[in-house]
Amino acid sequence: MGLRALDDPTPDVPALARNWPVGRRPAVVRGWEPPTTPYGPGHRGVDLAAPASAPVRSVAAGRVSFAGRVGGWGVVSVELAGTGDPPLRTTYLPVAASVRRGDEVAAGDVLGTLEPAGPHCAGCLHWGLLRGEVYLNPLALLPPWLLDGDPPRLLPVIGVPLPRPEGGRTTGTP
Repeated sequence: MGLRALDDPTPDVPALARNWPVGRRPAVVRGWEPPTTPYGPGHRGVDLAAPASAPVRSVAAGRVSFAGRVGGWGVVSVELAGTGDPPLRTTYLPVAASVRRGDEVAAGDVLGTLEPAGPHCAGCLHWGLLRGEVYLNPLALLPPWLLDGDPPRLLPVIGVPLPRPEGGRTTGTP
């Protein structure tokens, strides 16, 4: 049985990522295009814009299941902790690995650096996701606040007078 893609990965993929694999909010150069057959055309991951030598980080905690070369390209694969049996597995390429098979990684740990050119784009990281032999959309790992930007933050209010108590006096200074 060949590797295949799943059209709607959302129900099977927890949004457990804590960061993007490259940058703060990289542009998606090419999105997820699941093939209709195991060997059919499609795009079994997403390509994220990033400069050569950019650090490539694990999106979640797990164990490195592969770090080496495949077809001349540097590949790192991480089995994500606590994601069932078989576990979810993220793949990153082209990456000059700084980790080895068996290494435990936390979310945000550097796996290596982006190599200058990949198999189908220059200046991008190909990020994939699989469960067993099923390809999934890796963007499903990202919680909404990572997809949409930074979470909202409360900022101090400066120059607004404090509310007055019923006696008409101010209880503090603005």
